[in-house]
Parts: sequence; structure tokens; C-alpha cells
Amino acid sequence: MNPLLDRLQPYPFERLRQLFAGVTPSAAYSPISLGIGEPKHPTPPFIKQALIDGLDSLSGYPATAGDLKLRTAFTDWLKKRYGLALDPATQVLPVNGSREALFALAQTVVDSSLTPRPIVVSPNPFYQIYEGSALLAGADVWYAPSDPARNFAVDWDSVPTEVWQRTQLVYVCSPGNPTGAVMPLEEWRKLFALSDEHGFVIASDECYSEIYFRDEPPLGGLEAAAKLGRDFRRLIALTSLSKRSNVPGLRSGFVAGDAEIIKRFLLYRTYHGSAMSGSVAAASIAAWGDETHVVDNREQYRRKFATVTPLLESVLDVRLPDASFYLWAGVPAAWNGNDAAFARALYAQYNVTVLPGSYLAREAQGSNPGRGRVRMALVADTAECTEAARRIAEFATQAPSA
Repeated sequence: MNPLLDRLQPYPFERLRQLFAGVTPSAAYSPISLGIGEPKHPTPPFIKQALIDGLDSLSGYPATAGDLKLRTAFTDWLKKRYGLALDPATQVLPVNGSREALFALAQTVVDSSLTPRPIVVSPNPFYQIYEGSALLAGADVWYAPSDPARNFAVDWDSVPTEVWQRTQLVYVCSPGNPTGAVMPLEEWRKLFALSDEHGFVIASDECYSEIYFRDEPPLGGLEAAAKLGRDFRRLIALTSLSKRSNVPGLRSGFVAGDAEIIKRFLLYRTYHGSAMSGSVAAASIAAWGDETHVVDNREQYRRKFATVTPLLESVLDVRLPDASFYLWAGVPAAWNGNDAAFARALYAQYNVTVLPGSYLAREAQGSNPGRGRVRMALVADTAECTEAARRIAEFATQAPSA
């Protein structure tokens, strides 16, 4: 067996299952889960119809690169959203959701033959695929902590020069999971300068880009490069329809950026067997071509957060994020930072599931930056999320039982 598999840590939801083992939640409350970031808003009917209309394509093998109509749907959207002009033939590729692509990109980029082992830099806390993809590519991971003083933005200045010198890939998540922080232009300038100096590739995970609460949409990585007068060298942006269009089961997204990396990524994917089916491509073209349903989806989240956030602000250290559909909440001081105990007791007493923040981070540089916080995914409808918030608020005012 591949010995690198032994380097993987249990996935957060497996740890959560173990945390709740043996707990029987109170029968007085119906179960509400805020634990998994799985969109629950209805899939727009026109996307379903496009999927059905594309079923005739099942009689043939799809091309790994996708056809020109699909790739043009990607570049048309990038033009409308960010004002960018990319070549559909060389600068974009379809992927089976951003999760699959984030993993595969590390396998393409990392040169594991080097001694000492190359490094992949990941935010901390982070989406667990960053770590797993790096470890299975034969790299070490360096965890860059988030800074609570800057709405949990990543502290790139904390990364030592000797780490940058070994770095081959940096994962950026903006808007962030779990914090919702959006990386500003000056932070991009800093990271681009480091990439120019040390030669690493930047993978910008932007799957939450269309769920935001300010008037101005979040800045994207390719957009940042253009604003700074750069081309897209050593930069790949990854996005998905899952959150934007409420189709997590479609497994559809795309990557865009550096044409040379895209070329090598296509070579890897051709052997990896990662082609998007024609029916999914048809649904994807329809989804990327429509913004009305995206605006409606965003408004649903805005109304939901406007209702839920005030209920929790008075009892927890929590505030409206820049973007995404998560609340990143500090547990009350009486819990002494024990986010896992808080989550377990909340589940037992009120039948509400939240994810301990420490499960989404690693102990690094002497601390776990997720400790003492919980992630709440406000993906259900407003009534259910509001009920969950009321239960959490009531629970948070109680002292922990001995």
C-alpha cells in the first residue's frame, strides 16, 4: 500500500462522529445540523432541465478538456464577473468540482523527488483537502495561521523565509472556509511578490465567491493580478457551481489561469480520467450563463444572516463574515476554549450540530488557531437556522456542567 496514506489525519466529520458516539440528544428538540457546508437551497429548475436535455450525450466519451462551448461559458462568466479576457482554448479547464481539482493540482505541481521534501503552505484553519493533497503528493505542509485582529485573514508574514524557499504550492481560500475572510489587494500583492521571488504556484480556491454580504463582490485572484498589472503566471483560480447555484451533487466547476500550468494539468487529468460528462456540461453551461438565480440565492443568505447573527452576537464572539455561508464563533469563556466539549454538550442538550473549530486546524507554531471556536454552516432555510440560533443562544448562557 502507498505509505503516504499513513500521513493522512481523520477527516473532521469522522472526528465529529467519534465525538458524538454514545450521546443520545434530547428528544425534546428536533435535530438541526449546522455542521456540514452542504447547500440546502433548492436547485433551480432550469439547471435540472438542462441536465435532462443533455442526456443524449451519454452515448459518447466526453473530452477531458471539454468542448469549446463549455470552456467559452467559463470565460464569458469570468468576463462578466471580473472583467477578464481569457482564452477558452488554453486558459480554462472543466473539473468535477473544486475539491477534486484542488487535490489533483497538487499532484501535478509538486516535485516530490527533492530533498528535503518540498513544502505546501496552507491557511490554518483550512479546508482539509489542502493538507491531504499535499501529503499524498509527497510534500510537507506549513500551516499559516489566521489573524483574529484582521477578521481571521491569513498572516503570510508569519511564514519564515526558509519555508518560502522550499515552497512549491500555496493554497489561498478567499472567501475563506471557515472564517469567511476575503483577501484584499495588498495581501495579493505581497503573495505575488513572494511567488516571484521563490517560484511557487498559487492555487486560489474561490468556491464561495458569489455568497457575500457587502455591496462590493469579493476580489478574485485573477482579478487581483490584473489590477496589479500582472499576467497569470504561477496562478490558478478554482471555482465551482456547488454553492453559487445550489448543485453540490452536480460536481461541476472549472480552473483558470496560467496557460502552461493548465497544459500540464490537462496532461495529468487525461490519464487521471477526470472528464466531465456531456449532461453535466450542458447543465453547467446553463448555470454559468444565468445570474438571476445567483442574485436570488445571495439574497436568501443575506436575509438569513441578518436574522441569525444578532441572536448570537450577544452571547458569543461572532460577527458577520465578509462572505461565505459560515459563522465562525468563539465559545463562551466558561468553556476555557474547549470547543469540542461545547459542541458535544450542545448536541446532547439541544440536538444542534456544530463543528469544533479545532477539527479544522492543526497545532502549529505552538497553538491551534481553531481552538475555542465552532463553525456553523447556515445552509438550511431561515426558519431552521433561526431555531438553531435560539437554542445555541440559550445554551451559551448556561454554565458547563461538571
